[in-house]
Amino acid sequence: MDRFLETFFNPTQIAATWPAILKGAVITVEVAFLVIVSGLALGFGLAVLRWLTGRWFSVLLMAFVDLFRSVPPLVLVLLVYFGLPNIGIEFSSFAVLWLVLTLVLTAFVEEIIWAGLISVKRGQREAARSTGLTEVQALSYVVFPQALRLSIPPLTNRTIAITKNTALGTVIGVPEIINQATTAVSFSGNATPLMMGAFAYLLLFIPVIGFGRWVEGRFAWRRH
Repeated sequence: MDRFLETFFNPTQIAATWPAILKGAVITVEVAFLVIVSGLALGFGLAVLRWLTGRWFSVLLMAFVDLFRSVPPLVLVLLVYFGLPNIGIEFSSFAVLWLVLTLVLTAFVEEIIWAGLISVKRGQREAARSTGLTEVQALSYVVFPQALRLSIPPLTNRTIAITKNTALGTVIGVPEIINQATTAVSFSGNATPLMMGAFAYLLLFIPVIGFGRWVEGRFAWRRH
């Protein structure tokens, strides 16, 4: 037991490493927040455009969605970070991580919202139009509120999943939690920083998961 505690819960390492882990937690929260805000906004916007525009836009959008839902985020991060500089386009590691995760979340959000939109019975849209509402008004007041309620559970699950992918930033030098922890391990030869990183993720994401469950319960269809 003493050896286990010395390896994974070394007090000296905890005291030396916690400032770096805290700094990494701040970076993780910043990336996650930016990804969630931009990914949700773009996903919602693309789903609405798909509803209002013609077939050609839908074809192009489906290609985008299929690409970013199929390719692993790690591959995309490496391609953007190491590939784009070869054609004269360079982003910081922070920007690359934000951009890739935003595009991945956008693709999933668009598909989730679109599934919610087409699940609303067509007759409701037609009834709304028959009262004199425009297509945009029918979408805003009748179709979209129902679609959003149906989409809440998968949206919360996908949002939580993508925020955990901020750990991919370690492969391109983003100083998030895992990067700070592995750097400390390489200098100390002790696994305590990794345990601290794991606890930092627990402290950050357990409230997020709890909030997601509350949102799902708040907007779920009531069963009678």
